[in-house]
Amino acid sequence: MRISDTSDSLLSYGRELLSLAMAAGAEEAEVFGMASLSYDIDLRRAQVELASRSLHRGLGLRAVVSGAVGFSSTSDMSKLASVARSAVQSARARGPDPAWRGFPRPERVIEPEGVFDPRLEKTGAEECLELAESLVAGCSEVAGAEPVSGGLACASGSNFILNSWGLELEEEGTLMHASLEAIGRGPDVATGSEFYISRCYQPSLEEVGRGAAEMACSSLGGQKAESGTFDVLLRPQAAADLLENTLIPALLADNIQKGRSALAGRKGVMVASESLTIVDDGLLAGGIDSSVFDGEGVPSQRTVLVEDGILQGYLYDSYAAGKENLHSTGNAVRGGYTNVPRVGTRNFVLSSRQSRSLQEETRGYMVSGLIGAHTANAISGDFSVEARNAFAISPGEQARPIRSLMLAGNIFELLKEIEVGRDVRSVGSIVTPTVKLRMKVVGS
Repeated sequence: MRISDTSDSLLSYGRELLSLAMAAGAEEAEVFGMASLSYDIDLRRAQVELASRSLHRGLGLRAVVSGAVGFSSTSDMSKLASVARSAVQSARARGPDPAWRGFPRPERVIEPEGVFDPRLEKTGAEECLELAESLVAGCSEVAGAEPVSGGLACASGSNFILNSWGLELEEEGTLMHASLEAIGRGPDVATGSEFYISRCYQPSLEEVGRGAAEMACSSLGGQKAESGTFDVLLRPQAAADLLENTLIPALLADNIQKGRSALAGRKGVMVASESLTIVDDGLLAGGIDSSVFDGEGVPSQRTVLVEDGILQGYLYDSYAAGKENLHSTGNAVRGGYTNVPRVGTRNFVLSSRQSRSLQEETRGYMVSGLIGAHTANAISGDFSVEARNAFAISPGEQARPIRSLMLAGNIFELLKEIEVGRDVRSVGSIVTPTVKLRMKVVGS
């Protein structure tokens, strides 16, 4: 699949829109453009429920008048003049913003490795159907299991940033994502899931289907859990879900500036285990959110947030950085051309210089997924969640499935004694191994 012709023409439209915005009265202007082509397969049980091909392209314009930013977007290239007027009028209606410091100026950029795979760009509908069949085939290899739902997407795209300071950047990328949920049947029933996400082509997804089926079957016969305070191993998917809803919001500069973070004013303070390191890396090789530049054209970089347990800093876009006379860390992210940029993570990487295999030495519980992490209090760090695919573990013994388990704690307290495993995995843009946390457990 190729969209080079589409992206080239879109860039020309982007330059035209930039000129129209300045002519309409903008003091500064920025155009973000994106074009993507994806093949999506949805599975229901062992059958293809929907197969689709989607082409998306569009432009988003930010126009500035007296420091106020107006926004408008379109996928219709015949309406560029209207989009320019709308963005400028919106800026004038908002009134001056003394905190505005301007759009980024051109800087030298670095290209990350492993973000574009020509094989994935060329993948078409027939290959995607074959990949979906391999998902189902892998699940079917496991006796007593069958697929419930799932699917995959193969996407190729490009995006660019232009602004009135002469910044012009463009890049291409690819992405492949697949997932499957399976059900295991025995004396009772249990479900399990597995996923794959990468910037590179994967010729078979049988392992994903097999992993979902094995998780479902291993969760059959769940027992009642013992309540109390225990060591809990959160496998990568569960760890990523918890971090996304508790720790990450506390490291975003806009939350710091609004008093919505427990980490405000704690730079240089020990906030975690002395072996823990956390970085946000927009240049990570093969990273799901790696790119040459961020959502407003600032060069991507590697930012150390926690080193040896000590808080080193926060994540900024240009607006938040301007409030403190700092430079953006390259952490403006966009949900698409219809959205303005906001502060967010790129590739959030958790590691430790004392990482080791954790399961063999832990007595407590191991949890593969969480339900309800989005209800956590992102300001205080308190959370109460339900465990999914949980097991009681003890050194030298086989893991025993648990029927129901609730977990509760405070992320900022738990980080002080966190232990980190070696099974590193990318869960979207969060890169983490299994982690050990000591928390309150309620079984039922």
